[in-house]
Amino acid sequence: MPVRPSRSLVGLLLLAVAAAATGAPPAADLIVRHARIWTVDPAQPEAESVAVLNGRITAVGTDAAVDAWRGAKTQLVDAHGKRLVPGFNDAHVHFEDGGSSLAAVQLNDASSVTEFVRRIGAYAATLPNGEWVRSGNWDETKWTPAELPTRQQLDAVTRNNPVSVWRYDGHMIVVNSQALALAGITAATPDPPGGVIVRDARGEPTGALKDAATDLLERVIPPPTHAQRRKAVERALAEAASRGVTSVQDMAVADGTIGVYAELLREGKLTVRIYAAPPIAEVEDEAHLEIGRAFGSAELRIGAFKTFADGSLGSRTAYFFEPFTDQPTNRGILSQDMLPPEKIRAWMMRADETGLQLCTHAIGDAGISAILDLYQEIDAAHGHRDRRWRIEHAQHMAAKDFDRFGELGVIASVQPYHAIDDGRWAEARIGHDRSSRTYAFRTFLNHKVRLAFGTDWPVAPLNPFLTLYAATTRATLDGRLPGGWFPEEKLTVAEAIEAHTMGSAYAEFQDTVKGSITPGKLADFVLLSEDVLSIPVTQLRNVHALGTWVGGVQVYQAPTGTH
Repeated sequence: MPVRPSRSLVGLLLLAVAAAATGAPPAADLIVRHARIWTVDPAQPEAESVAVLNGRITAVGTDAAVDAWRGAKTQLVDAHGKRLVPGFNDAHVHFEDGGSSLAAVQLNDASSVTEFVRRIGAYAATLPNGEWVRSGNWDETKWTPAELPTRQQLDAVTRNNPVSVWRYDGHMIVVNSQALALAGITAATPDPPGGVIVRDARGEPTGALKDAATDLLERVIPPPTHAQRRKAVERALAEAASRGVTSVQDMAVADGTIGVYAELLREGKLTVRIYAAPPIAEVEDEAHLEIGRAFGSAELRIGAFKTFADGSLGSRTAYFFEPFTDQPTNRGILSQDMLPPEKIRAWMMRADETGLQLCTHAIGDAGISAILDLYQEIDAAHGHRDRRWRIEHAQHMAAKDFDRFGELGVIASVQPYHAIDDGRWAEARIGHDRSSRTYAFRTFLNHKVRLAFGTDWPVAPLNPFLTLYAATTRATLDGRLPGGWFPEEKLTVAEAIEAHTMGSAYAEFQDTVKGSITPGKLADFVLLSEDVLSIPVTQLRNVHALGTWVGGVQVYQAPTGTH
C-alpha cells in the first residue's frame, strides 16, 4: 500500500486554528483505540488511543479523549488491548542485498560443509549454464571442524556455473575455480591493499577472498539489471513491513538502488522510509551540490556516507592493537579506504566541510580508535557542532575510548544480534579481557553515548524482536550461556525499544519528526502479538507484528490465525 504524503507541522497548526474557530477538531483519518501504547515519549509514556490526520499523529491519550477526533469517515482500529509501539527504525541495513538474499541459496543454517556443498549444487542445478550462484551467508563456525570451504569442494557440484557466495559477515567470499579463472586470480596475483587472497601450503588460491580481495571477483560479475534491483527491493519492502520496520538506513547503497527507491516513491509504492548512505568514495558527487546532511523528503533522503576502517571478527580482518589470540601473527587489516590514511582523511574533511554525515564501519579496537582520532582531528579543524558522527558496529572497544565516544558525541550504531551470534566463539579469537568490552551497550549508556539499533541485514535477520531479545538477554545462540554473555551489559526492554526507535531516528537527524508516538510526528507504528514490556525477556524472540502503519496507512496485516 502507498505511503501517504505527510502534512507539515505548519499544516497541522492551521488545522488546529480552524478547529478552535469552529469549536471542534477536524475528523481524524484513523484512530487506533483500546491499545496499550508505549510512546517512547517521556512526557507521556503510555496511552490507550492515537489519532492520525494527514499522515501525522494528531492526538495521543485515553480512549475518551482521542474519541473527540472521531468523524463519520474516520477509520477505527480496535487493538483489543494489544501493545502498540513506534515503528522500528533499522539503523544499519543493506536493503537490496537483503531482498536478493530472500530468493538466493540459503546457507546460513547449513550444519556441515557437506550440507553447504549439497545446497549449492542443488541450487546451481536450477540455473541456466553460465549464471552466477551468489549470496549465501554461510557460517563455518557451525561446522565441525570449523574450517573454510574451498574451491575444490564447490567445483565438484558446479561444473556449469561460476560461484561466489558470501560469508555471513559480508567480509569474505568463497568461489569456485571457474570464478577464479574469470577474475584472473592465480597464485601470482598479489594481495590487494586492504584484502587477502587465502592460499594453501603451495601458495595456490583456496577460493576464499577477504575484504578488498573480493573486489577482484566482484568486478567480473555482471551488475544486476534495473528490473532485478527493483524485484529485490520489492521483496525487501514486504519483509520490512511484515516485521514492523518502518524506516531503514541503507549503508553503502549503490546509485542504481537509489534510483529504484526514487521510482517506487514516484509510484506511491515506497512503504518504508529510507535514509541512503552511499560509499564515501562518491563524496564529491554530493559535496559540490552543497545539499548537506539529511536532504530529501520524509520518505527518501540522502546526505550521509559510509566508509570502512577494517574488516570483521569472523573473517579475522578486524583491526586490533594486539594479535588475535588464535593467530598470534595476525592483528587484522585496515580497509582499502584507510590506505593510505591521507585518502580517508581527505574524504572525511571534504564531507564535513559541506555538512555531510559520516558513518564509519569499525570493529576492532585499533580500527575504532583510528576513526575516533580522525573525528577528533576534524572537530579541531572545523569547530565543534552537532554532527552526529557514527561508528557502525563499534564492537570491540579499547577501555580508553569510551570517554572519547561521549565527548565527541559519536553515536554507537550497533547490532545486538551479532553479540549472541559472535558470543559462541569470540573469546577463542580475542580472549576474555577484550571480549569483556565487546558489544558494550550498558557501558556506552553509562558514558552518555547514544545507541542506535540495527541488524546489518542480511548479515542478521531483519527482525526487531530478535534485536530486543539479544539486547536484553545476551543469551548466545548455541544455548551455552542462557544467563547472558557478559550479562552486565544487558539493557532493559524499554531501553532497547528506545534505541531501536528514537535512537535510530536521532542517528539520522529525524528525532523531531519520528521515533515516538507523539502529536505532530509521523504516524509510524506497529501493533504487537505480545506485550513486550510484560512478558519474560526470553519470550521476546517469539513476538511478531500484527499490523504495521507508515504515515497512518496500513502496509502490513498479519494473516488470520496469527494474532
